[in-house]
Amino acid sequence: METLAEQLKAFSDPTRLRIVRLLEHGELCVCDLMEALDLPQSKISRHMSFLKNAGWVASRRNGKWIYYSLAAPEGHIQASILAVLRQELPQVLQAQEDYQRLCNYLETKNPEKCD
Repeated sequence: METLAEQLKAFSDPTRLRIVRLLEHGELCVCDLMEALDLPQSKISRHMSFLKNAGWVASRRNGKWIYYSLAAPEGHIQASILAVLRQELPQVLQAQEDYQRLCNYLETKNPEKCD
């Protein structure tokens, strides 16, 4: 029960929900999220740590950069929650705007910026 409570607590902050929507695009680094959300690195990193500790986000290091992606669900409850978020978040105006900003940024991004 504690694990489920921690997993659900991860979505008690709107910024973390916005991040989950953006990670639907695929693997992203903090710099990508900073551009899309217009938030400082420290705030994004804090939210990523929370999401990772709750089991929603996976990470991998490539040189000095850490890339984040949605973690594979651990069990049917987590899979169900993620399915609902995947269905509903794209309908939220703020999430739509964030996603569009991310797409615009990635189209013009210097390929070496986050590699």
